[in-house]
Order: sequence, then structure tokens, then C-alpha cells
Amino acid sequence: MRLRVSIGVGLAAVVALAGCGSDPVPKSGTGKADTAAQTKQTRAAKLAAAAKVKANELGQVPVLMFHRVIRNPTTTDDRTPEQFRADLERLARDGYVPVTAAEFVTGKMDIPAGTHPVVLTFDDSSPSQVTLDEVGVPKADTAVAILREVAARHPGFRPVATFYVTRDMFGKATPEEQAQTLLWLKQNGFDIGNHTRDHVNLRGKSKQEVEEQIGSIAQQIGALAYVKPVTLALPYGNQPSHKEWAARGKLGNVSYDHSGVFLAGYTPAASPFSRSFDPLGIPRIRAMDKKGDCAQFCSTAWLDWLKNNPDMRYTSDGDVTTVAFPKFKDPFLRTTYKTRALPY
Repeated sequence: MRLRVSIGVGLAAVVALAGCGSDPVPKSGTGKADTAAQTKQTRAAKLAAAAKVKANELGQVPVLMFHRVIRNPTTTDDRTPEQFRADLERLARDGYVPVTAAEFVTGKMDIPAGTHPVVLTFDDSSPSQVTLDEVGVPKADTAVAILREVAARHPGFRPVATFYVTRDMFGKATPEEQAQTLLWLKQNGFDIGNHTRDHVNLRGKSKQEVEEQIGSIAQQIGALAYVKPVTLALPYGNQPSHKEWAARGKLGNVSYDHSGVFLAGYTPAASPFSRSFDPLGIPRIRAMDKKGDCAQFCSTAWLDWLKNNPDMRYTSDGDVTTVAFPKFKDPFLRTTYKTRALPY
């Protein structure tokens, strides 16, 4: 009898101890359900945010092509410092944010919601684009100095651009001076691209000649600035007999592999997330006013058109991990981006 009482008391104590202050055992699957609900809620918030700014990351992107920025233009491709300032001020007013060519072709355009990417490209590595003074500061009225000046007046307007270099290398003769300029660009967030060694028209050239022109300047850039260009701008916009030669090739023990090849055309570029995006033939727009042929096919005209047709323009949702767009545009999405799609 005593033994039974002892056992009963012991069991009661164990039961009481086990229940005191302990949490109830969760039902199987509750954690997964909570995670699924949270994921659904997060996606709904992203969809609402994308819809609010009318995000369209399948829209077109202006890739602007500049050459020299000089006081007294001698060709239609030149811009005066005043014209270049006006170009940038207009972009800032219209809600554009500069991204590099490398960021564009790889789909890594991390810009605020409701804004539009623009790619600023400079061909031929002219001293008017970047020249440093004796203390390493860009000289007044050079392209980089003006870009940084405008960006300082417009918070959020990134002072970035892509410079397509040739052997002229901003007018610098010695490797030390060339390295100084390229490293300054690299350290200040600018993008360095390939424009062939001698600015040669690649149309009709043999594969060996193409690889020599592209590979040799790639070697020079790599040796001076430890940079491997992500993109190439074709001189005169002319592709070689096989356009793949411009994207991939080898010279000696150095290979090049470009994620994007730019032309010198006159239309905005397709979004890198769009089915119509051709990484081996990306059009650019000449930076010019509405005059002559440019009344329809240069930068001022195209920026006007994009402003008047906002549904055709790339508008960011502010989230670099997603590709947001109105549902009816779903057929235009590249299949490789299905997992990032955010149709609303």
C-alpha cells in the first residue's frame, strides 16, 4: 500500500514538473505554414509597390553615345560643355539614373523605384572626357567633371558612365600616365570597355585580325588597370563577318568574353530581361539635338518619345532581385528570368 502511494506521488510530481512553464508542442507543419504565409505577404507587398510606381522592367533603355566634349565642336558628334550639362540636366529632370554598360547587360541596375536607367557611353578615349590635373582631380569642363558636378546638384543621379578606350588612351603617352587615368576611373565607379586597339572597322576582317584588335587592347587594359572589360563598342557600329567574334576570342594566352556588344544605331535598347534583347547587337543613340536626321533619330528626339510613351520606357521597381512588369507583357519576358518575374 505504501509502495503504491509512493509511486503515485512520484508520477504526479513528474507530470506536474513536465507541464510547469513548458510550451505546448507545436502542431506538425505550423512553421512551414507561417513561412508560406509570410512569403505570400511579402510578394503581395512587392506587387503593390511595383504597381504603385507603374514598374516596367521590360521597357526600353536609352544608351547614349558621346564622343568629345569640347568648346569648339568640329564634328556633329562633338558636344560643348554647355550642351553636355544640358543633356545631363534634362536626364535628371526626367527621372533617369545613370547605370554602367556592364550593369545594364548583366541586369544589375540597382536604382530607386519609379526611376529609369540611362547608359552614358563615351567612345575613343578622348582627353576631353577625362584629364586629371597635377593633384589627380578631373579638369574643369571635362566630361567626368561635368557629370560629377551635375550629380552633386541632383542627389540620386549617379555619376557613372562607360568609357570605350583605344590605344590613344585619353591622350596619355606613357604607361604610367595611362594607368593613372584608368585607375582613377576604376576607383571612382566608372566602367572601362573595349573599343579595339586602332578603332578599326571590323567588317570584312578575318577572325585573326578581329582577335588581334580586340585582344590587344584588352591585354593593355588588364595590365594597366587590372580590369577585364565586360562590354565592347564596335567602331562605326560595324559587326565582323561572324558577330560572335566580337564577343569571344583569344589572343595568345589572354581571352576576352564580352557580355554585351554595342552598335552605333539610333534606337533605344531592349531591356536585358526582354526576349528581343540581343547581347551581340545592342543599339545606341547619338547624343544630338533635333536637327536634320536627328529630328527623329537622336537623343533629344528619342527622350521626347520615351517621355510621351511612358509605357514603352523601362521603369524600375526598386528591387534588383525581381523583374516587375504589367501582366499583359508576360510573353515578352526572357525565359531565363522566369524565377525573378513579378507580374502585377
